[in-house]
Amino acid sequence: MIRKHITLAFALLVFMVVPAMAQANNGLPVFTELAETAGKAVVNISTETTVETQQVNPFMNKEQIPEGHPFREFFDQFDKFFKQQPHQQRKQSSLGSGFIISKDGYIVTNNHVVKGADKVKVKLRKDEKKSYPAKIIGRDPETDLALLKIEVDTPLPTLEFGDSEKAKVGEWVLAIGNPFGLSHTVTQGIISAKGRIIGAGPFDDFIQTDASINPGNSGGPLLNLDGKVIGINTAILPAGEGLGFAIPSNGAKNIIAQLKAGKKIHRGWLGVSIRGLSENDAKALGLDKPKGALVAQVFPGDPADKAGVKQGDVIIAVNGHSVADNAELLRRIAGLKPGDKAKLTLWRGGKTIKRTVVLGERGDKAVAQQQPSHHPELATILGMSVRPVANEQEAKALGLDKVAGLVVVDVDPNSVAGSEGITQGDVILQANQQEVNTTDQLKTQLKKGKDRGAVMFLVKRQGQNIFIALPLEKK
Repeated sequence: MIRKHITLAFALLVFMVVPAMAQANNGLPVFTELAETAGKAVVNISTETTVETQQVNPFMNKEQIPEGHPFREFFDQFDKFFKQQPHQQRKQSSLGSGFIISKDGYIVTNNHVVKGADKVKVKLRKDEKKSYPAKIIGRDPETDLALLKIEVDTPLPTLEFGDSEKAKVGEWVLAIGNPFGLSHTVTQGIISAKGRIIGAGPFDDFIQTDASINPGNSGGPLLNLDGKVIGINTAILPAGEGLGFAIPSNGAKNIIAQLKAGKKIHRGWLGVSIRGLSENDAKALGLDKPKGALVAQVFPGDPADKAGVKQGDVIIAVNGHSVADNAELLRRIAGLKPGDKAKLTLWRGGKTIKRTVVLGERGDKAVAQQQPSHHPELATILGMSVRPVANEQEAKALGLDKVAGLVVVDVDPNSVAGSEGITQGDVILQANQQEVNTTDQLKTQLKKGKDRGAVMFLVKRQGQNIFIALPLEKK
C-alpha cells in the first residue's frame, strides 16, 4: 500500500514537472532553421596588405652614450648603416566577415575589414576550399561600411535588410560570422540597447547586443527572428565581455545603395556648429528638460543662415522626428542628401517656430561673423571680473571681428563662474541671447535670468563660439 502511494506521488510529480518544462521550452525560440538558412549567405573575408618596415640598430640606444665618448662614433656608424638599408616589405593578413545582398555577388562588410588591402578574398559556405577574388566597389570610412563584388556563375543565397527602427530592446537576435577564424560561428542573444555612442566616428548610433561578438565577426550580420539583417556587427569593447555593437540597418541601407551605384557618399549640411544641453542650459532657455541641439554658430551664407536659423536656437525636431541631442541631429541631417528639405522645429525665445532648410553638402565650412561694441568699467559678477573690450586691437587679439562683449580678466575658481568653466580671456558676447557690451547690460540680464534659475552665456574662446549656462538663485 505504501509502495502504491509512493508510485502515485512520483507519477504526480512527473506529471507536474514535465508539462512545466515543456512550457518553458515552448517559450524560447529555436534558432536551428534560421542559422541554417541565413548562414548560407554569410561569407568569410580574408585580406592581404603589404607593409613596409625599416631595419633598426639591434645593439644599443646610442642616446645612452654621452657625447664625446669614444663608443659614440662607433654606434653612430651602426645607425648610419641601418638607416641606409632599404625598407623591407612584408605581408600582413587579417580576417573578417560579410554577407551577400544580391544573387550576382555583392557583399556588405566593414570598411576596417578591407581598409588598405592589396588583395581581398571571399570564401562561401557551400565551398570553403575555394576562394573568390573580390573587388572593393566602395567604402565609407565615416560609417565603417564597405561593399565588395565577386564574380560567380550561379545565383547566390542572399540576406535582406530589415527595419532597425522597429527593433526593440530585449528582442532576440542572432549573429553569424568568423570569430578568430572559426568559420560560420552562430551566437544568440538579445538587443541590449539602441542608440549607443562609443566614440567610433561622427555618426555613432549603434545597436548593442549581448550576442557574443569577437574579432573576426566584423562585417557579419545581426539578424532578427525573421532572418532580416537589422545590424552589421562592427565593434567590441575590449574591457567588457558580452558587449557587441552593430551599425543599424536603416542607416546602412542608404550608404550601401549609393556605393552600389558607384556614387560618392553625399551627406546633408546645415551650416551650423552645435552642442548638447545641460540641466542649466535648459533652465536658462526655458525648456522643461535638456533636449535638442543648441546652435552655437550659424555660418553666413550657408543653408541654415538662408533659412533664418539663428545663433542660440535649439533644434528640437527634424521633419517631425524629435531630436534628443546634438548627436541625433547630426545623424538625421547626415542621413539626408544635399538638396533635400529639412523642416526644423526650433525653440527660440520661449516658443517653438518652424524653418525649412534646403540642405547643402556636408564638409563645406565657413566662418561665423561677430557683433558690435563698447567699453566702461571693471565689475565683479558671479565670481568673475569683467570689463568691456577696449579697442579694435584688443578685439583682434581676442579673435573678434569687431569691438564687442565683455572680456573676463579674472575668475575665482571656487565661484559659480569658475565651477561652470568660465576662464580668463573668455569674451561674453551674449547673456540670455541678448548682446552684452556693458556691465550694466550683463547685470540686467542676470536679474531676468533669476526667474528661470540660470543664465545662458555665449562666449568667444580662442576663436570659437561656445555656450555656457550658469545656475542662479531664484528670486
